[in-house]
Amino acid sequence: MSRFTIEEFVQQTAQDSSADDYFTLESDRMLEVNLDGLVWMKAGAMVAYVGQMKFTREGLLDKGLGTLLKRSVTGEGAKLTKAEGKGRLYLADSGKTIKILKLQGESIIVNGSDLLALEPTIDWEIKMMKKLAALVASGFFNVRLSGHGMIAITSHFEPITLRVTPGQPVRTDPNATIAWSGNLQPEFKTDVSLKSFFGRGSGESIQMEFAGDGFVVVQPYEEVVHVE
Repeated sequence: MSRFTIEEFVQQTAQDSSADDYFTLESDRMLEVNLDGLVWMKAGAMVAYVGQMKFTREGLLDKGLGTLLKRSVTGEGAKLTKAEGKGRLYLADSGKTIKILKLQGESIIVNGSDLLALEPTIDWEIKMMKKLAALVASGFFNVRLSGHGMIAITSHFEPITLRVTPGQPVRTDPNATIAWSGNLQPEFKTDVSLKSFFGRGSGESIQMEFAGDGFVVVQPYEEVVHVE
């Protein structure tokens, strides 16, 4: 076969029709959902679907935080869309890398802008970070996910997971922090001497400090989402 033909291109980029897992990575930047019922996904993440589906846009912040907070948060990261039906659904988010996690009774907290999709069996709750609201847009709100089921999270490029152990706290840039174990409660620290290194997008040297026993996930990118 001649190289670079349309037929070769179609074969190389065709979806894997044999996959039957609820969540499947077609590539590291494309998530396939084998839908037979319902899935929650980030608003604006649908790029294609095959089958019969109905989409309902919902406010991610409708779960008890009030209209004032909803008005304070802008952008696609503040909303989820509910997809119902049967077929194959394809999701992506600005070319970001996608990771699938299967929760088995554990809990994880994910930056609201980095949550791509979740099974309806997952319990979720909005966690507002008031101290960051006026300082750093990324991390303004987070989602606590727990229970049993699959979730998909995104990051700019390949993330790294840092272990947090007793006596060895980890400090991170809020704009680069995408997730952490549900048992950790970050504190916010200011260090003028690190102003040139941490929090370049915030105008102030704000860091998140994680202490205890768990993990924190960071990406090699400072994602700044503007809050009005």
